[in-house]
Amino acid sequence: MAKKTTKVITDAVEILIRRLGDTPELRAQIEEEKLNIRVAQMIFDARQKAGITQKQLAELIGTKQQVIARLEDADYEGHSLTMLQRIAASLGRRLDLSMTPIRRRRKPA
Repeated sequence: MAKKTTKVITDAVEILIRRLGDTPELRAQIEEEKLNIRVAQMIFDARQKAGITQKQLAELIGTKQQVIARLEDADYEGHSLTMLQRIAASLGRRLDLSMTPIRRRRKPA
């Protein structure tokens, strides 16, 4: 499933760039949205792998089901490191973050 989702995202990104232009601002916004999608998918996948519902996960971390639903929504932008750590710990996982170099795209000649 992840490969299909990645392909769709890549296609959508290329369409946006063609229509709106390849600007640094657009690239930054796209990267932010891609990160939100990855975080939401990560939470969903981990919960599914644990075989529990949103309500059960919410109970494990002391919140409400609606909060979990919001965190699993790709449009949600309020992910906090503390909440992600709580979710990971409740699912017997460790949160692993990294910083990677920004890839600069060359402009076509």
